[in-house]
Parts: sequence; structure tokens; C-alpha cells
Amino acid sequence: MAWSLDARIPLTLLPPGGDLAATLAGGKPAALLAEAPPEPLPPGAVAQVSFDPAGPSHAASCTCCAGRSAAAAALDRLFQARVRGACAWFDRVVAVVETEDARAEVEAALREDAVTSARFRKA
Repeated sequence: MAWSLDARIPLTLLPPGGDLAATLAGGKPAALLAEAPPEPLPPGAVAQVSFDPAGPSHAASCTCCAGRSAAAAALDRLFQARVRGACAWFDRVVAVVETEDARAEVEAALREDAVTSARFRKA
């Protein structure tokens, strides 16, 4: 018998116009990944980070992002907050991305960024 265990944190991409409240209510504790600027933390979410799909406003490959996308850096911040106890524990992430650019950036981070793909998976 083959066993498969994927301990990565599942990330759900909320479709444009999707019901965030229902998505948060329908499962385990969740954190939010959102396009900038961040909104107040909605009921049912335990943490939130945001990113700007336009990219960072500083030099490429700087020491804070090492040339990684803004979505990958935001997911890093979220993961670090979780493991350091800076936020409540969450078992999943809901990505609230309204634009195609932001959606593509999150999907690219999950697919192409080694650190992000080691920590998170598309639900």
C-alpha cells in the first residue's frame, strides 16, 4: 500500500467576486494573502499579509527579497509569523487576488519558487 503525506500548507485562490466569509467559515483556521493595500482582518482569519503585484520599490536582488517575487516574499512573512508564534496557528491560506497579474504571481510562486513550493501547495 502506498502512503502519501503532503505536509505543505494548502493555499486556495479565491475567485474574483468569491465569498470570502463563506470560504473562511468552511474549514480550519486560515490566514489571508491579499493584494496591497491590506484591509482589516475579517472574522475567521487569524493573520494577513499583503503584496503589491507591481513589485518592490527597491533594487532587484536586495537582501530583503533576494530577487524573489512580492507574492513569494509575502508568503515568507506569513510562514515566519506562523512558526515564530507571532500570529495564531493556521492550517490553510486563502489568497484574495482580484487581478490577473496578482493571480499569476501567486501561481508562479507556488510553481517556480523553491522556498514557497516547499512550504505551500495549491489546494
